[in-house]
Amino acid sequence: MTMMMLFSGLDFMTAFSAVIACITSTGPGLNQVGPATTYESLNDVQIWILSLAMLLGRLEIFTVMVIFTPAFWRK
Repeated sequence: MTMMMLFSGLDFMTAFSAVIACITSTGPGLNQVGPATTYESLNDVQIWILSLAMLLGRLEIFTVMVIFTPAFWRK
């Protein structure tokens, strides 16, 4: 997800900290999404990427991966 944020035009520190903050539900990140700013400066694509990161973090990444394995659906 950090790579997708980098390809969408963010610098590394903002991209990495925003993804980590969204997956772990810790709140603010660093740089453009730091404690003194908001996520308002991000564009729609970046917001969607971070929304997906929040879902993965809330549902636990391993749970989401298990749902997409064929062995889960055979039983």
